[in-house]
Formats: sequence, structure tokens, C-alpha cells
Amino acid sequence: MAPDVKAAIPLAPYVIRVVFADGAVRDVDIEPLLGGEVFAPLRDRSEFERVTVDEELGTIAWPNGADLDPDVLYGLEQPASSPSARITTPVEAAHSRSADVGG
Repeated sequence: MAPDVKAAIPLAPYVIRVVFADGAVRDVDIEPLLGGEVFAPLRDRSEFERVTVDEELGTIAWPNGADLDPDVLYGLEQPASSPSARITTPVEAAHSRSADVGG
């Protein structure tokens, strides 16, 4: 079971930095989910930025009812369906960008 989410910070379009109770950090790109009925309203930047931490569920959520499984966010489980959010750690993301630039 993943530790509870303690903070959610909207970053670049459709990316949320998620901070867990154990200090782990994940960057979650939800753009692949935006075609679905529940996530489609989050295409509006102001709606996307309304992300909060649902303390009861221990994960990120939006006022329209959209949320993501904390075990998937943390990397303990695979998404149940496709498309799914793209999840990286900030270190992985930095290495990936530098490889793209240099390669």
C-alpha cells in the first residue's frame, strides 16, 4: 500500500507534482486521460489547477470527482486501463530531458 499523498502542486500543463508522506515525489502527466468523461473537464487550465489532496482517500482529486489510485501514482500497481497517466520521478524526468537534448 502506498503512503498517503501529502501535497499536490500543478506544474506544466496537465502535470502534477505529488509528494507522499514518506518524502517520495512523482510527476504525474494526466494528458493521456483527458479524453475520458471524468477527466475531460480538466482540459480547462483553471479546472486542472483545482487539484487537491483528498485526505480520506490519501490521493489527488478534483472537485468534479476525478481522482487517481495512490498505488498507481507511487508505482506499486499498474493502471487498470489504458490510456493511463505518465508517471516519473523528478530525477527521471531531468535525465530524460538531458538525453533528448544531447542525443
